Amino acid sequence: MAHAHESNTKRIWIVFGILSVITLVEVYLGIIKPDALHLHGPGTSWLNWIFIILTLAKAYGIAWVFMHLEGEKKWFRRSIVWSGVFLICYLVTLLLIEGGYLFDTLSPLVKW
Repeated sequence: MAHAHESNTKRIWIVFGILSVITLVEVYLGIIKPDALHLHGPGTSWLNWIFIILTLAKAYGIAWVFMHLEGEKKWFRRSIVWSGVFLICYLVTLLLIEGGYLFDTLSPLVKW
């Protein structure tokens, strides 16, 4: 039995709208850079944490919709999503640690 072709135009526009809103929030915060968010959070400023979280949310949404993860089995989805979350968190942690080290080491030598 052949499957009928379903139009996903409405869904694509909804995903486009959501990703656009998240991107606009990121751009707005990047341009405005509120002083209240420059307070140091765990490892970096709260503004950087907001950027990291919004970027992860966009990546998850893209994988969920455009890689069709919502139609896969539960454990397959989890293995893909949690592996990606772990690797991205590991990368962010290493970048924050190394960035702090380089800033502390090079700050006497370089005018930022």
